[in-house]
Amino acid sequence: MWLWRRNNKARKLPPGPKGLPILGSLHKLGANPHRDLHQLAQKYGPIMYLRLGFVPTIVVSSPDLVFLGRPHNEAAKYISMCTLELLSETKINFFRHMRKEELDLLIKLVRETANDGAVVDLSAKVATLSADMACRMILGKKYMDQDLDEKGFKAVMQELMHLAATPNIGEYIPYIGKLDLQGLTKRMIVVGKIFDDFFEKIIDEHLQSEKGEDKMKDFVNVMLGFTYINIKPYILNNLDRYQFSYYFTGSSTIFFITSHHIFTLLDILDGSMDTSATAIEWTLSELLKNPRVMKKVQMELETVVGMNRKVEELDLDKLEYLGMVVKESLRLHPVAPLLLPHRSREDCMIGEFFIPKKSTVIINAWAIMRDPSVWDEAEKFWPERFEGRNIDLRGRDFQLIPFGSGRRIWPGMQIRASLRMVRLIVAQLVHCFDWKLPNDMLPSDLDMTEAFGLAMPRANHLVAIPTYRLFNERD
Repeated sequence: MWLWRRNNKARKLPPGPKGLPILGSLHKLGANPHRDLHQLAQKYGPIMYLRLGFVPTIVVSSPDLVFLGRPHNEAAKYISMCTLELLSETKINFFRHMRKEELDLLIKLVRETANDGAVVDLSAKVATLSADMACRMILGKKYMDQDLDEKGFKAVMQELMHLAATPNIGEYIPYIGKLDLQGLTKRMIVVGKIFDDFFEKIIDEHLQSEKGEDKMKDFVNVMLGFTYINIKPYILNNLDRYQFSYYFTGSSTIFFITSHHIFTLLDILDGSMDTSATAIEWTLSELLKNPRVMKKVQMELETVVGMNRKVEELDLDKLEYLGMVVKESLRLHPVAPLLLPHRSREDCMIGEFFIPKKSTVIINAWAIMRDPSVWDEAEKFWPERFEGRNIDLRGRDFQLIPFGSGRRIWPGMQIRASLRMVRLIVAQLVHCFDWKLPNDMLPSDLDMTEAFGLAMPRANHLVAIPTYRLFNERD
């Protein structure tokens, strides 16, 4: 009895709410689970235990994340290999002309709208721009809505991301999983078939096309290279372990495309489209809500760039205040408020609390980056907080983890490419135009409600009226 009490005391779980039978604490999570978990953490502490259905879960709302790990999987391995190949500094620079071309097209369209004094749907414009840039870099060309499905390319992508972000009650209560009460499995099968056909077309186009020696590879080219050079010998000896989505032949080469490769394409495509667009949308929202900061950014642009030309990528490193603005926006509006679930690598103690091996661990990045014990006036949009502080965005400083941390973080070059695009698009839109809210809306009245998902976009589109502000600039 003494030994039992001693072991029980030594294995004290973190505090948390008492769950209901079967449901656990699922009923406590609503449309914005990051906020609900934050509220629970206010009562139970920064490390909290709760049961979601039958799944024991640890929720962390503290920067102390060093004990966390994640399971390995084949798709993650391919993502790492391909992004390192695609997002080298050389290849990021190679696509610079493409980025300029697409951004110039957006500025031209917005300028035409400005001449009419009309309202611009910034959320829609930025989403389209991000999608076009991502498709050209990853798939080799832009794809129109009709190329994917009658619903449209962007609509199907948004449906896929919505399905992926919707909690599946069957994962928490396995006994009812096969019933598919939410219809998620049925809808995912339909969307999956659409993407299967779409990617089959893309891969076939790449295998049939003849590329010049000086033409830079896109993501699909890189992926196909890995399927032959690195994957084929292993697969030929282990055919029973793989289910092939596709089997292609090149001139004298056989390519095996598995579900891992399809997952990789979807993951990278979404990461390039959705997350960048969301970060840009929130940064522009905060600038419109905070005219003082907007004016300060424009003054920096006038000093560094001048009023006779557009922003170039080479200007970005000189725009220090703009960098602070983007950091502060990512702090308040992380593209992923809840990082994808981790697992503890081994039994460990965090303070007085026992964390069992293989516990599902949810990192509430949204709560960590609004922690008043870490950030002064944590709810305030105040870019100057980063002045003179070398706080890194790449997961080394646990109080600022908009891209994750440790082995779960985005590849370093992917972060760099994404931040470059965010800063460039925000700088160009703010430098080329003055913006005001429609219907004489005051900045303080701008709705900042978010919609929960894999990324956390605005619940309502951001709309504003532009006025062109450059001198003697030609398109």
